[in-house]
Amino acid sequence: MNYEIKGTPLPVVEIALSAGESIKCQGGAMSWMSGNMQMQTSGGGLGKIFSKAITGEALFNNIYTAVGGDGYIAFASSLPGQILAVPITPGRDIICQKSAYLASTTGVELNIFFQKKLGAGFFGGEGFVMQRLSGNGIAFIEIDGMAETKTLAPGERILLDTGILAMMDATCKMDIETVSGVKNVLFGGEGLFNTVVTGPGNITLQTMPAARLAASIVTPAMKTR
Repeated sequence: MNYEIKGTPLPVVEIALSAGESIKCQGGAMSWMSGNMQMQTSGGGLGKIFSKAITGEALFNNIYTAVGGDGYIAFASSLPGQILAVPITPGRDIICQKSAYLASTTGVELNIFFQKKLGAGFFGGEGFVMQRLSGNGIAFIEIDGMAETKTLAPGERILLDTGILAMMDATCKMDIETVSGVKNVLFGGEGLFNTVVTGPGNITLQTMPAARLAASIVTPAMKTR
């Protein structure tokens, strides 16, 4: 398998498959493909379907296979940003925002991940439910805006605005922290809570979360009415 990520600000990943090779994605994610790509739809068991409904994912996965020769298939992003090719290896699971998964090789497993701390779920900006990627292969992940990756040492903390965290190693821990000082809360313009991520592990940040992009479009439109 070879792939090329191209285009900005709405990128697309085009994947070249040898005969017999497969790639999987959520239903409706395919943008274009060669005529010899064969699709097989799978929903998994009842538990899988339930978890997908909670995370807002499509209820069925599609597996595309190149039949009778080499083929290609493309997946485009849904918002302005970047597509990252993320290696998934045994023992190194990745936690990402619930809208991040775009496609992957067949050895990658996509499962639900629940935030154990109520505060982080309510106020962290990522919600109670996130996605967990495990197994072995390559996953293609959507990032809103520009992606910035940082490596945290054991016990090292980073404070983030809500919604900025796009992806982290499963070894990292996420929590929230209240902004100190009444004046800071009322007039600082940064809200009441920050997301706190503690290492060890890699984290990926995004500069324009979907909610912030929507607000930046809606607010000027409301003012012109």
